[in-house]
Amino acid sequence: MASTAVLVALYFLVPFDLIEAVPVWATLTTALLVLFAVTAWQVRAITRSAHPRVRAIQALAITAPLYLLLFAAMYFVMANADLDAFSAQGLTRLDALYFTVTVFATVGFGDVSPTSQATRLLVMVQMILNLLVLGAGIQVLLGAVQRSRRDEAPDPMSDPERSS
Repeated sequence: MASTAVLVALYFLVPFDLIEAVPVWATLTTALLVLFAVTAWQVRAITRSAHPRVRAIQALAITAPLYLLLFAAMYFVMANADLDAFSAQGLTRLDALYFTVTVFATVGFGDVSPTSQATRLLVMVQMILNLLVLGAGIQVLLGAVQRSRRDEAPDPMSDPERSS
């Protein structure tokens, strides 16, 4: 909970003026590389943890909000760089986060929608990654838990009581 709260606070407090000058594709690529690095670190932490299930929950509490907040930040920057990028002009940070969660949840209320080609492309990328995050991402975390539990389980063939 604390890590999620910190990430959300950072999203609302960090000035995004610094990344407005960087091309969107470069920012998105960097953001996704950071997300993959954090995920890889989390998987490694799960496999080495004494309590892999608890560690997997912690990993999900970090990676899921990070994923959503990275897209929300991208949408916020794009909306402020191009007022015609979305149907609702001048998205606030809350609007951008709302839109990101709406796309992630596949609700699609239609109150905010992408109107430029660049924002439509980014929304499509998010939709595809949503499927990967929900499918492969969760499978990777669960696989790390299972691998850790398998590594700590005693080998029945090496049990001295069984061999007698």
